[in-house]
Amino acid sequence: MTLSIQASYLPADDLDAALSFYRDILGFEVRDEGPLHATVGPPGQPGTSLLLRPPAADPELTDEERTTIAELMAKGVHGIIVLSTPDLIGTFDRIQAKGADVVQEPMKQSWGAFDCSFRDPAGNLVRFEER
Repeated sequence: MTLSIQASYLPADDLDAALSFYRDILGFEVRDEGPLHATVGPPGQPGTSLLLRPPAADPELTDEERTTIAELMAKGVHGIIVLSTPDLIGTFDRIQAKGADVVQEPMKQSWGAFDCSFRDPAGNLVRFEER
């Protein structure tokens, strides 16, 4: 069986701010945009996308669930994505220079990864690993 990731969801309580981060800071392409969502993805990888959508847009969530998600987003522990790059230092410098919120500067982890991380405008953790 061959599987690949087509899309992954990240909560975004402010779509304009999310689009600015993923498009203008990370350089992703905007693939689809609507009043309650946006889809972005890395250039040259049309089969892989991120769906950015406010949690409140899900009609199946209760008010209590929306409140819980908002609290988790505010703490920065709800959404996480790990991206890879062949040049971690260059990627870090470029993203930091554009004003992104740095969580961790590049470092070698005890398990072997060389990585860094930022937060997007919704508080999602965006990690970068050098591959």
